[in-house]
Amino acid sequence: MTLIVILLNAILVDNFVLSKFMGICPFLGVSKKLDSAVGMGAAVTFVMVCATLCTYPIYTFILAPMGLEYLKTIAFILIIALFVQLVEMVLKKKVQSLYNALGVYLPLITTNCAVLGVTILNIDKGFGLAESLVNSLGGGLGFTLALVIFSGVRSRVNNADVPEMFKGVPATLIAASIVSLSFMGFSGLFG
Repeated sequence: MTLIVILLNAILVDNFVLSKFMGICPFLGVSKKLDSAVGMGAAVTFVMVCATLCTYPIYTFILAPMGLEYLKTIAFILIIALFVQLVEMVLKKKVQSLYNALGVYLPLITTNCAVLGVTILNIDKGFGLAESLVNSLGGGLGFTLALVIFSGVRSRVNNADVPEMFKGVPATLIAASIVSLSFMGFSGLFG
């Protein structure tokens, strides 16, 4: 039951994009089309889970016992970069259209604070390996959910009759804030 609560909490209540405001750059940049939003969400989810699978044991069995906790950010970014390169190579070889659609946002997963945030929050919350993996999966699914929802909202806003001064970035930011407010309704749901 605890793992289900952690999963739902990461997807809905503590959504990295809409509640913690991490990963805003790809959220705004890749959410123009549904297929690129789903592709980015899948890539981020994969990187989050794989990075957690590697960062947790490195922190628990190497950094913490040796008193090197202060190196966790550097170590975690290196591990995240490794998985981002793996995703980038696979997409370039296997799914060229998605690779081209994601463009510059794909390598930016390395510096996506949502990915780094989930690995650090797993340690800070004192999660075990299973809980960390579930939280990472939930964080990735929540990131994907936010991208998909905002992709739909954004297509509606782009087709709407918006006053000239609000077209483009202002309308996008207003729509993003309204979507974020809608997720505030989930606060307190699991805790």
